[in-house]
Amino acid sequence: MSLSLLSRTRRSLLAPALSLALLSSGFLAPDLSQAASYKTATGDPSGLYSIDPDHTSVTFTIGHAGVATAVGRFDKISGHYRLSKDKTDVEIKIASDSIDTNHAMRDKDLRGPDFLDAKTFPSIRFVSHSYQKTGKKTGVLKGKLTLHGVTRTVRLKVHEVGAGLISALPKPWGGYLSGYDAEGTIKRSDYGVTTYPGMIGDTMHLYISVEGIRSQN
Repeated sequence: MSLSLLSRTRRSLLAPALSLALLSSGFLAPDLSQAASYKTATGDPSGLYSIDPDHTSVTFTIGHAGVATAVGRFDKISGHYRLSKDKTDVEIKIASDSIDTNHAMRDKDLRGPDFLDAKTFPSIRFVSHSYQKTGKKTGVLKGKLTLHGVTRTVRLKVHEVGAGLISALPKPWGGYLSGYDAEGTIKRSDYGVTTYPGMIGDTMHLYISVEGIRSQN
């Protein structure tokens, strides 16, 4: 038997078994013709919202060794928000010891006295004092960030993602929801964190994605 014929024979024998295996494991894509397409909710985002910690993230990037970018996040986030031209009320609390850079030894150092000193300063806190709209779905949020026991004013660029009644999600996630993305920069040296200045960058880029459940109109 030629090699090409042998190859075709093997493929014909393996195809039914492979298809069955993929189907049973869920690897084959379902028929999407009947599935609803994804749409951004366009409801009114006004009101007071409790932050949903399961659908909220705070991540950061910072220069490493002059050759790369290190990425990290915080895993324990709580708070509330209201964004409007008439009334702004945003408070975000982050557990310092929830920092996660996907490296256990490094995370232990970052929680220690040379960096966040999480035992002495267990919380990172942002409290807003103003919000100015710059477009239909954009704005600038200003407030006080307390980190490592030092409080400084920060400026975050905000984008409204969507808002609306989401009944498909079960409790505690469902209800009238809204969400925002925000980003900004801080200098760690402004907060007294100056360890390894030749190895770790000073400027930190912050990326915040918040989803909340409306508690008051």
